[in-house]
Amino acid sequence: MPTRLQSFIHGAYRDHGGPVLALRSPNDLDVFAEMLDSPQALVDDAVASARSAHVAQRRATIARRSKWLLDAGAAMDADAARLTELIIHDIGKPRRLASFEVTRVSNYLRACAAEIRTMRGESIPLDTVEAGAGHMGYTRRVPYGVVAAITPFNAPINLLIQKVAPALIAGNAVVVKPHPAGTRAALAVAGLFASAGLPAGLFNVITGDRAPALALVAHPQVDAVTFTGGCAGGDALVRAAGAKKFVAELGANSANVVMADADIADAAKRIASAAFEASGQQCVSAQRVIVATEVYDSFVQAFREAGKVLVVGDPHDARTDVGPMVSMAAADRVMAMLDDAVTRGGRHVLESRRDKCLVSPGIVADVPADALLWREEAFGPIAVVQRCTSIDDAIDLANDSPFGLQGAVFTRSLATALRFAEEFDVGSLWVNEASRFRLDSYPFGGVKRSGFGREGVRYAIEELSQQKFIGMRAVA
Repeated sequence: MPTRLQSFIHGAYRDHGGPVLALRSPNDLDVFAEMLDSPQALVDDAVASARSAHVAQRRATIARRSKWLLDAGAAMDADAARLTELIIHDIGKPRRLASFEVTRVSNYLRACAAEIRTMRGESIPLDTVEAGAGHMGYTRRVPYGVVAAITPFNAPINLLIQKVAPALIAGNAVVVKPHPAGTRAALAVAGLFASAGLPAGLFNVITGDRAPALALVAHPQVDAVTFTGGCAGGDALVRAAGAKKFVAELGANSANVVMADADIADAAKRIASAAFEASGQQCVSAQRVIVATEVYDSFVQAFREAGKVLVVGDPHDARTDVGPMVSMAAADRVMAMLDDAVTRGGRHVLESRRDKCLVSPGIVADVPADALLWREEAFGPIAVVQRCTSIDDAIDLANDSPFGLQGAVFTRSLATALRFAEEFDVGSLWVNEASRFRLDSYPFGGVKRSGFGREGVRYAIEELSQQKFIGMRAVA
């Protein structure tokens, strides 16, 4: 009988009524769990618990908050094997990538605990006007209070911790509503935090789909929202949240540009990995590949070969690079986008094959600008290749998108790299690394329809805290 997943509130699992959602593993399509769609009353309880925990712990020192994260990181390291298996089973991420995700999150917890010790306020001179004489002022960072975190499926532990750790270290309490496919992983992490000593109520998880997410962000006792997901979801959540702090990483359609002076073999290998590994289900997966005419043929051949050698199959196998997509619906959507591109005149360079949720890498050339694969986010193992005739043409094509999360350019020319740095409309640009490359030490986030706000250790802590000014007048 499938496991029933229950919300985790104030250190305990809570059963409740409501519609039941079935969760299927993309590996075999068997139902492995049932999940209740949290009603408004349970959302209210989760927020009330977080509010009371925030008030109870608001005097917790930086040293104590740091210890909470360090102890949780140690607990996750000790339970890494189980967490890795959850990711493999529930979303189909290949073992090597799932294992890396678990290692990354414990490192992220330690980084947040270290970073908070370096963050400073500032002293502000007030006697720049005569009325300020005899006064002093300074700033410090303070928490919002209760943070709602809406997290996606594709990195169910990493992208959860990217929100929870900065929020907690800044002094907030957090209520998480994970994507259904990432719910079992989120509940496991919350349980580990509790067992490691995090006070009850500082990290609550509610189960469900769209309705509890909307109810959570709209709750009057939620002070800030952090969301990773699609544009449609972001639009709906912003409308529901109203006037409160909102950080959003939304859609993407990452362009990777290969100029004529690039190392073609290196670029092809890196972009293939960025486009196809983890089934392309990464917000910064390489989707549009723009290549200088002079090297187009040689790059396309190298790119095709790099895609062909990737191992497609069982995610439990450590050799696998491309496992199944998260669901049949996700695979249906990607194949429909591929069919649309070919119908509009695109041609297969590497034809994708499908077996249930498993979609092999695909490359399409000569895709017109009105094709879905050029305009929208595929979020699957499909890439399009397009010629460019000059730097100006490459920049125009790269910017021909409503999105602007992270992009890449491959070139040996510093002048070319600097042109792209100035004119490529993205939140992050890599030179001679593919668009999927990401480190947690730099500000990560998008422009245009790709969102607003930044993640990354220091930058996420800043987003989930606010400046407070304190002024004093000297008295005799």
